[in-house]
Amino acid sequence: MSYLISLVIGLGVGLLYGALDFRSPAPPAIALVGLLGMLAGEQLWPMGRQLVAGWTS
Repeated sequence: MSYLISLVIGLGVGLLYGALDFRSPAPPAIALVGLLGMLAGEQLWPMGRQLVAGWTS
């Protein structure tokens, strides 16, 4: 369900950008790399916390 909500919101923002004739501040390839970095960081944070917790216990 989260994926569907994310997709719908993304489409809505894209439509709004198009309706306002507003260009995205980053080229699509750069934006995708940024999203990849966000996803990686989101996954690395809990892994790092578990690693530090293992070292301290």
